[in-house]
Amino acid sequence: MTVTVDFVHVSTAGLEASPVAEALAGLRANEARYYANKYDHTFTVGTPEEDPETLAWVTRVLDEERGIRIASPALEVSAFEVDGIRMAYVFYASGLAVNVMYTLADGGKRAVGFKLARGMEVPEELSSFRFARQRSKLAGEIRGSYFVIKGEH
Repeated sequence: MTVTVDFVHVSTAGLEASPVAEALAGLRANEARYYANKYDHTFTVGTPEEDPETLAWVTRVLDEERGIRIASPALEVSAFEVDGIRMAYVFYASGLAVNVMYTLADGGKRAVGFKLARGMEVPEELSSFRFARQRSKLAGEIRGSYFVIKGEH
């Protein structure tokens, strides 16, 4: 069942299996607010079982681009297109959020972003990345990093 993420009344629904569920819910709400404000897009999430294609695509991009395999189980996924950009999100039980931004036009921006919810350690599979810190009213402190996608996906 697809659920709209409410960034006014933040809920941990769907993320209860995470030891940092409240911080991960804030991070998810932060993303929902960004897309509402920038693109007038309603951010929705579903389970990996409801949308296995999105989880498979994100998993394949991570593996093919950098040999990254996320150890934590996926709790929620989201996929949509805004302004010619294919977006995919996976929220993991560890508190990690991975997003793939893939501009559909040739020569556009394509990248993978990682955001760590407050209270989680950097996972071993991402230990080679440097994480910048940013403040968020909804998520507290978010640590983020990214890499540019080189291949076609």
